[in-house]
Amino acid sequence: MRDRQASQDAGRAREFEAFVAGAAGRLLHAATLLTAEAPDANPRARRLLTLALAHTYACWDRLRGDDPYDRARQHLALRFANSAWHQHGGPLSRARPHPGSTLAALAPQERLILVLRLYEGVAEEQTAALLGLPADRVRVLCDRATTALLRPPGKTARTVLGAKVAPS
Repeated sequence: MRDRQASQDAGRAREFEAFVAGAAGRLLHAATLLTAEAPDANPRARRLLTLALAHTYACWDRLRGDDPYDRARQHLALRFANSAWHQHGGPLSRARPHPGSTLAALAPQERLILVLRLYEGVAEEQTAALLGLPADRVRVLCDRATTALLRPPGKTARTVLGAKVAPS
């Protein structure tokens, strides 16, 4: 009996290690985008990743056909949302984005929606359901965030895209 349990535990550990080997890099990149930290200095993103992977491992036996990457991404997004949207929410709420990050100008909610929709490719309806928002609100926030990135305040679209503007 113990040998069988030990064998099952070893198999579970191998499966999870294979999952982490394939998914951790992408999840860390998503977390880094969420926290707007520098890729080489991202302790908050690493903490989000660690918590998401720990949660996924704890649920591993109950996944039963569910996508473990989707489960880890959901936990990562919800942990970020809860930490960033509540002032008393822990280390992420007190954190400031890296000033050199392109996404630093966005509010945490806009960053979250933009990362889920554009980087992760999560459908609008799924993003809305995950965050408990109406789909229209998700669409508006995604559009606002995209516009803010393409046209920062005080700059025209031409200067953002690097085109030289002829003097008038």
